Amino acid sequence: MSVNIGNYRWRIVVLLFFATTINYVDRQVLGILAPQLQLQFGWSESDYGFIIMAFQAAYAIGLISTGTLLDKIGTRLGFIISVSLLSFAGMIHAAMRTVFSFSIARFGLGFGASANFPASIKTVAEWFPKKERALATGILNSGSNLGAILCPLIIPIIALKFGWQWAFITTGAMGFVWLLFWIPVYRKPESNLRLKDTELKYILQDDLEPETKKLPWKSIISYKQTWGICLARFLTDPIWWFFLYWLPKFLHSNYHIDLTKIGLPLVVIYIVSMGGSIFGGWMSSFLIKRGKDPLAARKKTIFFMALLVVPIFLTSFTTNVWVAVTLISMATFAHQGFAANIFTIVSDIYPKNAVGSVTGLSGFAGAIGGVLFSGFVGLILQFTGSYYAIFAIASLAYLFCWLSLYLLVPNAQKIRIH
Repeated sequence: MSVNIGNYRWRIVVLLFFATTINYVDRQVLGILAPQLQLQFGWSESDYGFIIMAFQAAYAIGLISTGTLLDKIGTRLGFIISVSLLSFAGMIHAAMRTVFSFSIARFGLGFGASANFPASIKTVAEWFPKKERALATGILNSGSNLGAILCPLIIPIIALKFGWQWAFITTGAMGFVWLLFWIPVYRKPESNLRLKDTELKYILQDDLEPETKKLPWKSIISYKQTWGICLARFLTDPIWWFFLYWLPKFLHSNYHIDLTKIGLPLVVIYIVSMGGSIFGGWMSSFLIKRGKDPLAARKKTIFFMALLVVPIFLTSFTTNVWVAVTLISMATFAHQGFAANIFTIVSDIYPKNAVGSVTGLSGFAGAIGGVLFSGFVGLILQFTGSYYAIFAIASLAYLFCWLSLYLLVPNAQKIRIH
């Protein structure tokens, strides 16, 4: 006779899903408005690259500090602080006019945004057994795609009707609305009175050993697995950020798609990528249920996703916008499938009290890669006006990511830190 375990843990995933959605909406507003703001304020390509670098530098600093902080103060308070900062920084964009002032606003936004994934992955590790974590992570990570879908739908309407300033104000306020749900609802499983005993036991089924004391990132850098995960994020996070911040400009410059027409191509791209997040989580979970070692399943899924990115190199050679959209969609689908698994690998091999620190450290590596790549993209476009080299790098990045995991993250090895 089957036992009704309960499904309260999936409500927590819904909250994380919408937190990620709002996080990505706030990030992407500037990307949607970039062609208009670049024309209005006279930004060069390198100016725009500098503004993006400010966000990514703050994101890197935030990740290196918030990961450890989250392991100490917990995800409930961590989300309250980070979402408040994210929302405030998003709204003050409306008052900015110069490259420097926009960079300051982006810096604040980047610092507020940095806690989302460390906090979310730590929450999943607390609320889900290993066999469900990839799917749960895939669901919350798909919020980034919903955010990317909503932006090209709502931002042009708001900007064209009320002005670009209201696009930042409206989206920034969404975080404060989310906090109205998070604050009264969220508690850790052991402290949540609404959770059934059967579901609590199901959630804690992998907890065979007590946790050690809270760990800073410096205590886990001696492990080669940490370096493998950091290298994977360093190589691939910049590609996703390029999609977020430069796709509207790429479509505008190569296919003359302006603010009134940008919605459909971007919506198609991010709807497809949203499916990649769910599929990536499902694929590795399916392989595990078929008897695969969890890490082997994650890496096999990542290799499959890496192959899907390779054809993006052809994007620069097509004059048909929908061929370009198809190639980019394959790459964004693959990235999200990859992301669901790389995040889950962290919770697979590290103790729970180190998950936030490792996720933050690897995110820091990804953000540093993003800073470097954004500067590179700005300079390449400034001097050549061509995306050839950029798409060539993107086509190979995920294969090198898989190679770093293959060499540095052995299967069936869980790290014990005492």
